[in-house]
Amino acid sequence: MTMTLTETGVDRYVVEFDHFLRDLAVAGPERIEKLRHTAFERFVELGFPTVRDEQWRFTNVAPIARAELRLDSTPAEVTDKDLAPFDYEGCAQLVVVNGQFVPERSRLEGLPEGVVACGLADALERHPEQIESHLARYARVEEQAFVALNTAFLRDGVFLYVPRNVVVEKPVNIVMVGRPEDRPIGFFPRNLFVAEESSQVTLVEQYVTVGEGSYLCSPVTEVVTGDNAVIDHYKLQRETSEAFHTATFQIQLGRDSNFSSHSISWGGAIVRNDVNAVLEGEGAEATLNGLYMVEGTQLVDNHMRVDHVAPHCDSHELYKGILEGSARAVFSGLIHVHPGAQKTDAKQTNRNLLMSPDALCNSHPQLEIFADDVKCTHGSTVGQLDDTAVFYLRSRGIGEDAARSLLTYAFASDIVDRIKVGSVKRDLEEFLFRRLPKGDIVRQAV
Repeated sequence: MTMTLTETGVDRYVVEFDHFLRDLAVAGPERIEKLRHTAFERFVELGFPTVRDEQWRFTNVAPIARAELRLDSTPAEVTDKDLAPFDYEGCAQLVVVNGQFVPERSRLEGLPEGVVACGLADALERHPEQIESHLARYARVEEQAFVALNTAFLRDGVFLYVPRNVVVEKPVNIVMVGRPEDRPIGFFPRNLFVAEESSQVTLVEQYVTVGEGSYLCSPVTEVVTGDNAVIDHYKLQRETSEAFHTATFQIQLGRDSNFSSHSISWGGAIVRNDVNAVLEGEGAEATLNGLYMVEGTQLVDNHMRVDHVAPHCDSHELYKGILEGSARAVFSGLIHVHPGAQKTDAKQTNRNLLMSPDALCNSHPQLEIFADDVKCTHGSTVGQLDDTAVFYLRSRGIGEDAARSLLTYAFASDIVDRIKVGSVKRDLEEFLFRRLPKGDIVRQAV
C-alpha cells in the first residue's frame, strides 16, 4: 500500500524545502544543487523511520516527525559568555549556531600554514576543488532518512582540511550550538574533515545548548583519514533534555591510517548516533569508544557499523552506559568482514549499568564474517552494581550513596581515562562529580 506524504510525516517539509531553496544565499557547485534535490526526493520516498524498521525498532522518532519545526531560522546571537563553558584552553575554536558558521566567535590563530578551517558554505565558494572529491561521497542517502534530510538541507557547517605531512599541534574545538527560538527549530549541520597523507590532528566536537526550548539537531559528519594519517576525535553531546539529536558519523580510513573516537553523551530527549567506519586501506586501525549517561525519560541509541574491507586491519569498540530513572538505551553494533579481509582483528564490547529498576537497555552486538583468517570477538552485559563490592566499601566505613557513586565513577572512568586532551578530561570528571550522589567524596577518593 502506498502511503501519503502526511502519513510518512514529511508533508510539511515539502513547503520548507521550497523556502530553503528560495532563501539559500550560496547554492554551491552544480553537483551540490543536484544533490540537494536528489536527497530530498529520497527523503520523501523513505519518510521518517518507524518502529517497524528493523534498525529503529527500539527507537520511536514519532515526536520528531510530529514536531512542527521551523527550518529557515536566521543565525542566532551568542556571546563569549554563552560560549565560556565550552571553551577549552589551548584549542583553536570554530563556532556554529543553529547550523550556521559564526566566524566572529571563532578563533583560528596558531594553525599551521595550509590548514583550512572555515564554514562549509564558505568552503563551497572558495575551496570547491578540496570539497568536491569528498563531500557527500561517503554518507549515503539511499537508506538513511536523516542523512537524506540533512543532505537536502545542506547549507553550512565546518570544513577542516589538513594538508599532507602537516601535524596540527593545537586541538581544534568545534562548538555546535543550538539556540532555541520562539518556536521549535530544526537545523542540519554538515561537516567534512579531511586529513591528507601522513598528517595528524586532534578534534573536539561539542553539541551544546544556549537558552531553553526544543529543537532538532541532525548533523552529518564525514571524515577522511588519508594514508598514514592520524586523527584523534572526541564528541561531547551535552544538549538540553528537550533537544532531539540524530547524528551520522561516517569515517573512511586509508592505508596504515589510525582513527580514534571517544563519544560522550548525556543530553537530549531522543539521541541517535549512527557511527560507520570503513577500513578500506590495508593496515588501518579504528578505535571507537563511547560513554552514555541518561536519566529521567531520556533515550540514547548508538548504532555502529565497522566494515573491514582490506586485510591486516584492526578495530576496537567499547561502549558503556549508565542508566537512571526510566531512561532507555539501545546499542546495535555490527562488524562486517568482507571477503579478502584476512588477518582482521576486531573486538566489540557493550556494557551497561542500570541504576534503577525502571531503566532498560537493548544491546545487540553482531558479527558478519566472510573471510577465514580473522580474530573477531563481541560481547554485551547489562546489570546492576555488584552488591558484594558495595558491601566491601561500606564495611570500610563508606556510606551507601558514596560507595555506589565510587563504583559508578570507576565504571565510567574506564572511558574518561582514555581521553588525551587534558581540558576535556577534566571537564568530564567534574561533570561526573556533580552528577553522582556524594560526588565530593568521590573527588577526594580519586
